[in-house]
Amino acid sequence: MLRPVASALWGHYRRHPLQIVLVWLGLTLGIALLVGVMGVNQQAKESYRKGEQLFSNPFPYRIRHVQVGMNVPQGFYIQMRRAGLKTCAPLVEHRIITEKQRDFQLLGIDPVAILGAVQNNVIDESKINLLQLMRPPYPIMLGEHLANYMGLKSGDMLTLNSGRKIGPMKVVNDSRMNDSRMIADMALLRELQPSSGFSAVVCGEMSSKQLMKLTHILPPGLTLERQQNAKLEPLTKAFHLNLFAMGMLAFVVGLFIFYQAMSLSLAQRQPLVGILRQLGVSGTQLAGALIGELCLWVLVGLVGGNLIGLLLAQQLLPSVAASLNDLYNANVGLQVHWNWQWGAASLAIAIFGCAFACTWPVVRLIKSPPARLATHLSLVRFSGREFAWQALFSCVFIIGAVVVYKLSHGQLTGFVLIAFILIASGLMMPYLLWLLFHFLGNISSKARMRWFFFDAAASLSYRGIAAMAFMLALASNIGMETMVGSFRNTTENWLEQRLAADIYIRPSMNMAPRISKWLQQQPEVDQVWWSRQKATRSNNGTIQVMSIGQTAGEQKALSVKVGLNNYWQQLHHDRAVMVSESMALKHHWQPGDIINLPAPMNQKWRVVGIYYDYGNPYGQVLISQQKWQRFWPHSGQVGLAIHLKKGAKSELLLAKLGERFLLQPERIRNNSALMKQAMTVFDRTFVVTSTLGNLTLFIAVCGLFFATIAGEISRQRQYSLLRCMGMTSIELSLLGGGQLLVIGLMTALIALPLGLLLAQLLIDVVLKYSFGWTMQVQYFPFDYFMTLGTALLALLVAGAWPVWRLVHRSAILSLRESF
Repeated sequence: MLRPVASALWGHYRRHPLQIVLVWLGLTLGIALLVGVMGVNQQAKESYRKGEQLFSNPFPYRIRHVQVGMNVPQGFYIQMRRAGLKTCAPLVEHRIITEKQRDFQLLGIDPVAILGAVQNNVIDESKINLLQLMRPPYPIMLGEHLANYMGLKSGDMLTLNSGRKIGPMKVVNDSRMNDSRMIADMALLRELQPSSGFSAVVCGEMSSKQLMKLTHILPPGLTLERQQNAKLEPLTKAFHLNLFAMGMLAFVVGLFIFYQAMSLSLAQRQPLVGILRQLGVSGTQLAGALIGELCLWVLVGLVGGNLIGLLLAQQLLPSVAASLNDLYNANVGLQVHWNWQWGAASLAIAIFGCAFACTWPVVRLIKSPPARLATHLSLVRFSGREFAWQALFSCVFIIGAVVVYKLSHGQLTGFVLIAFILIASGLMMPYLLWLLFHFLGNISSKARMRWFFFDAAASLSYRGIAAMAFMLALASNIGMETMVGSFRNTTENWLEQRLAADIYIRPSMNMAPRISKWLQQQPEVDQVWWSRQKATRSNNGTIQVMSIGQTAGEQKALSVKVGLNNYWQQLHHDRAVMVSESMALKHHWQPGDIINLPAPMNQKWRVVGIYYDYGNPYGQVLISQQKWQRFWPHSGQVGLAIHLKKGAKSELLLAKLGERFLLQPERIRNNSALMKQAMTVFDRTFVVTSTLGNLTLFIAVCGLFFATIAGEISRQRQYSLLRCMGMTSIELSLLGGGQLLVIGLMTALIALPLGLLLAQLLIDVVLKYSFGWTMQVQYFPFDYFMTLGTALLALLVAGAWPVWRLVHRSAILSLRESF
């Protein structure tokens, strides 16, 4: 008996094939975005755990210079080889900028050393052909995924921003070339960037005896590091959590679309269910057929969502890898493989979501009396009551949001608070619209306007849930636009204040005094500021200690958030420090507190001020130059900030510096180059978040688009009757498009302040407790206008298409088809 009941119920989709697209769209695309984000996060974390890899061979050890920009001497590497350390190979790293202003990392290797450092069964020379890299014109090897991202194929030449062409490119279709870097022979990098030594020396697994030997011969200034996963995973936790939150938001929006589609589908089958009940079909049989249908939709959504999610992760991963490399120097692979954990997580979330979304519509359909189900207006008649119950249920989330807000703030509570506010707003919105349309209908004096508003209220029975998803997507998109825009403007202003000098140099400790003395003798130089920095470990993690001079310009360049009176004098003459905002927030420090610092600084330091720092993943402590000389007279990284006299050209001084001191190009940067690089890194970091936000909005717009088309087609009988009664095509178009426009405008009016509230929470709670940064919210009316205008245009098209289809056909024929 179950089979004919299921056939009768499922035959609904033969009459309404568009609803198949609507149901599939919400669940599948929601799961796809969630799975895509999970895939990106998992691939990044696996790369952290594996550490440095070349051709799938792990190199867990890395030797580098303690000063950024300084190289490992070539003589030391030769000493290592003579000592029998054969599992080590040198690397030279260089960032290249293409003619399209896209920057990538080029890795220089010694193919002979690489082949000798790994086991024969790890690298297949016939496939990789590393030795070909040594032959001029020095081909560049890259993986297939990176080549697709860059738009290159084998044999192409890569044009740099200087106009030089390098290559040819050699695309390797091998899973072992799963890297976000291009690889070339070291000789090519020496041509691009003349220098001596190596950026690093990587080493494979070594015995305890070999490690002791390496430690014994390691000269001062070089450090041996183990795998970076212990450092990278805590640093990137907030980054990955934000991505996962965006994926969950997209899934919730997709779930609302699925809920709306199933509600509409079940509502349109009310007369059929009423007839089946009158024919003797039991509620258990109906429930079995409907549950089987839901299980089928879950299966289709899971398969399609995981496949599309895997493709989406593959497209997002290059941008994420570039951002993580810029921010944390993390090397992330570019190939994603499906993991059963994603399937299990998406299955559990999909089942829970479907149960949450469809339990009440199914129960309502089965428990309703057959006589009521036989009427076409039953859903409309009771939609207001359901919206009222829905609004009452939203009050639970409002109370929950108030309770969470009263708790101690943190990253997790911030996301919970945002989720509660979004859910409460979404549940409340249809009821508010329903009340508004009834109020406008009651106060309207003209019959047509009364009918217009009451009919709009009735149409919320199938438009309400889709409008809810549309509002959530709009609000989240506006919130992310506001947060990212505010963050970008704040960072740009902060950089303009901090980068007060014209030229910045990072010389070695021994060379810095000579360069400083020479600079002060140059006629175009006004001032030279010294700064030193050193990372030191403490019980609470890594702390970066930085020195600062006592000139008025250096005080002005420091973005002080709050400080004691005469904090500048106390910093330079008392036992006092200033701390970065993120460090002060982490340890709950305030100006005037007495703190303890790791040796050799030791105990009882007075915090005299807190300053903004948007460019440092560690906590930072600022001390005077005199105190630095007392604690670390011959260590630390040195920086020189050069101020030129008015009208002087930085290019001339840069040329003289390079000629006299033979400094490497990456150790000399002018103000504009540093600013451009910093903002490029910023924009790349948030491109993934922006993409996910746009995809979420796309899902919502598509869902409302198809829901509206399906609903308008289901009202074909009403439109046909109105046309037969004398309404013109223009009036029908105004009816369909006007109601949608009013719903869209009301939704936008709710979404805009909700999005701004969301941005405020993202900045004041999530961003503050994820990274330790605070800033002012800034507003971007033009961006809001474009976002809302595009979405409303899609709604008008959705409402106009069924009406346009109707008015271009015979009224009698349309009326006959509607029955």
